[in-house]
Amino acid sequence: MMKKIVNTARQAFATGKTRSLDFRIQQLQALKTMIVENDAEIKEALKADLHKNDCSAYSYEMMGLIAEIDLCIDNLYDWAAPQHVKKTLMTLGDEVYINYEPLGVVLVIGAWNYPLVVCLQPVVGAIAAGNAVVIKPSEVSEHTAKALEKFIPRYLDKELYPVVNGGVAETTELLAERFDHIFYTGNTNVGKIIMTAAAKFLTPVTLELGGKSPCYVDKDCDIDIASRRIAWGKFVNCGQTCIAPDYILCDKSIQGKLIEKMKESLKEYYGDNPKESPDYERIINKRHFNRVLNLLKGEKVAIGGEHDESTCYIAPTVLTDVKPEAKVMQEEIFGPLLPIINVKDVDEAIQFINKGEKPLALYAFANNKKVIKKMISQTSSGGVTGNDVFMHFTVAELPFGGVGHSGMGAYHGKHSFDTFSHKRSCLIKSLSMEGVNKLRYPPYSQKKVDWAKFILLGKMNKKKLCLMLLPLVAVVAAVVLKMI
Repeated sequence: MMKKIVNTARQAFATGKTRSLDFRIQQLQALKTMIVENDAEIKEALKADLHKNDCSAYSYEMMGLIAEIDLCIDNLYDWAAPQHVKKTLMTLGDEVYINYEPLGVVLVIGAWNYPLVVCLQPVVGAIAAGNAVVIKPSEVSEHTAKALEKFIPRYLDKELYPVVNGGVAETTELLAERFDHIFYTGNTNVGKIIMTAAAKFLTPVTLELGGKSPCYVDKDCDIDIASRRIAWGKFVNCGQTCIAPDYILCDKSIQGKLIEKMKESLKEYYGDNPKESPDYERIINKRHFNRVLNLLKGEKVAIGGEHDESTCYIAPTVLTDVKPEAKVMQEEIFGPLLPIINVKDVDEAIQFINKGEKPLALYAFANNKKVIKKMISQTSSGGVTGNDVFMHFTVAELPFGGVGHSGMGAYHGKHSFDTFSHKRSCLIKSLSMEGVNKLRYPPYSQKKVDWAKFILLGKMNKKKLCLMLLPLVAVVAAVVLKMI
């Protein structure tokens, strides 16, 4: 079955209709229409999967996706235009440019934590770049997956953009097929499986993974503001965000105030009992509920800790006196647990971060921006936000992606278009001025080498001088070459 789906997509791509920018824009507009016209049913699916209310569903899933579509539509003609590059002296009379062409048939495998936007945002870029796209939503967020399977064929070209639902068996069957690119969002273990399958066909991959994103809070910092921003970023979507702060690094002297202010922020956000708040989501299923709860065992709880398996509820929870070797520090938490590790200063925080794998995001709070710049210069991560969380993700001009174990490749805005495009080097040469070209033809001589050095390696390489002297050089070279 998967072979037939992929072959059909490849045959549809081979017709060449995705080469048309107007066709791509029409498909993107149709995708936007799908979201707008089925707003209520999509929100219902998100609520069934993650307990998202209508405002949360729109703000964190639909709004960003619509903005991404609009960005692509507004800029596609500019993005897809040939990109002319700086020429050498030997190619000044030629046409030299990069041509953007679609890769072919690509596979996009979505994630369950933000099952609409994380699945469809890369699809937007793939469509904009002119590809056929096999779309595989996460089976874990089953209600949203079914909604996508229902709506996408109604609005988009069925052959070019098929939706495949199912679990491990279906995904494994898909990965046995040849694709021109695979885009996967999820965890590192599955990322390794994706890479292994892709290697069989030398298929390039983009892996948006995760990791333990650190959050350093400097002693010289506005604790009130830092605690508000951290509490929001950590506990939105019940902590199930790939770039959520995974743990805090701070001096022991500010830990008490940080906890106190975070408690105040959580009360402001979710009331006295987050379980009753319409704005607080739930863990996706019981398997993940038990996984997160297992990380809580034996740890000292400063805030929260309450849980209810029947509704997959775990309260916003802050942990103190956490040891670096604790279980909660050995894997990405991906839930509403926030450990605090004590360090004496930024240098110790940097050492701690650099002992682990490179994270998807890094956060640092300090009044002195030099502290933040030091953190940036002496660590490595997919992205950084200073004095806030998440916000680098919201800037379409910034590439979003990981490094090392947190992933490879990037997307968002023009970066999505680039990810799903082949940058084809093109040079169209004139058939005139053949005399200059004699420099490269046999028989070779030292005079030819000296002239080549003069033209290519000397001051003649300077742009303005090149333009001024090109006609003279051409004439002189032609005369000299006749004499050789």
